[in-house]
This record gives sequence, structure tokens and C-alpha cells, in this order.
Amino acid sequence: MSVTELRELVRFLEDRFACAQACTECARACALRASLADLDGPEEQRLIRRKGILCAEVCDTTCRLLAEQATQSEDVMRVQVEWCRTICLETAQVFDRSPGCEEGGQACRDCADACSEFLSLLR
Repeated sequence: MSVTELRELVRFLEDRFACAQACTECARACALRASLADLDGPEEQRLIRRKGILCAEVCDTTCRLLAEQATQSEDVMRVQVEWCRTICLETAQVFDRSPGCEEGGQACRDCADACSEFLSLLR
């Protein structure tokens, strides 16, 4: 393996780990935000809860996929990470409209950024 190939592999693994770590943080923030949303409250609270739960589940699944030891197909990783990025951005928009949800929104944006960086290696 050449030095260039080794550098590319190291960068790939570092970005894969960074993306998985961001997904974990986003899942925690979204799960927390969803648990604080009032189920009987206004529609916006129910939307925050639904989006938070969906985002947490997608991020958790993405993290598990990226953490697997077996080599994953780049196509499978790309689809999952793109879905994760999309859900995170949608969730961040919902959180940004609600006071007190800023931390969750930022975690979602951070995760979407990590997903974008990782995707740049898969293209």
C-alpha cells in the first residue's frame, strides 16, 4: 500500500468515525428533546417530538452501520449517510423554530456537516 493510499484510508476511517460520533451526539440530543416535548401540547410540540424520535433513530442506525467491522458497500453507506444528513437538516429546521431547542438544532447541524464531509470521500 502506497503512502497516498494509506493517507486516504486513514482519512476515510477518521471521517467515518467523526460521522458516527456526530450521529451519536445528535441521537442523544434529539431523544432528549423528544422526551421533553408535550404530547398533548400544540401541534408544534408534537412535530418536535416526531422529528426528534425519527432523527434519533436514523442517527442511531447510521452510527451502527458506520461502526460495523465488516466492510460496507460504499453505495449502502452513501444512501444511509445521505438520508441521515437530510433528516438532520429537517430536524434542525423544526428545532430552530422552537425556543429552548437550540442545542438539539445545533447537534443536528453538526451531524449533517459530518455526514457531508464523510460523503465527500465516497464520491
